Amino acid sequence: MKTVLQEYLQATRALLLAKLDGLGEYDRRRPLVPSGTNLLGLVKHLTGIEYVYLGTSVGRPPADVLPWEADGSVWEGADMWAKPEESTEYVTGLYREACAHSDRSIAELDLEHPAEVPHWPEGKRSTTFGALLVRVVDETAHHAGHADIVRELIDGQGGQDAGMLDDAGWSEYFTQIQRAAETFRHE
Repeated sequence: MKTVLQEYLQATRALLLAKLDGLGEYDRRRPLVPSGTNLLGLVKHLTGIEYVYLGTSVGRPPADVLPWEADGSVWEGADMWAKPEESTEYVTGLYREACAHSDRSIAELDLEHPAEVPHWPEGKRSTTFGALLVRVVDETAHHAGHADIVRELIDGQGGQDAGMLDDAGWSEYFTQIQRAAETFRHE
């Protein structure tokens, strides 16, 4: 089971990082929805997720504390966007290091290994490495889905199923869905 979870996690990590390919710094950083979700911010956020849940929570903290954790700005959303001085290479480098750190934890720990999440409420912090691994797989997939949508808003590049139809086919499909929705427009 651990191997299967790791394979899914590694594949989803790669999909997430691929969403940055071919874009400039502006498009990687710009928010396209009211929540501020942006591609590079998703990578930055998942860096902390990997380190906290598959590192710190199982007694394997990273060698260096992430800057947004050290200064507490993580609690103000600083992990969801990249500052101008945080280059794509910097953020993706941190993410790759966090992923390698997590992969070492996966290789060395049993799923039943005890874990304690420091920011969870007192009395609810105790869990297992396996539960946290499932959580990280889920969280990564969740945010990879966000990345699919953000990338599509930037340049039309869709998710894994984008090649199912050509441009005309997608336009017809979109129109079909829009027509169905229109029947409820004045509810």
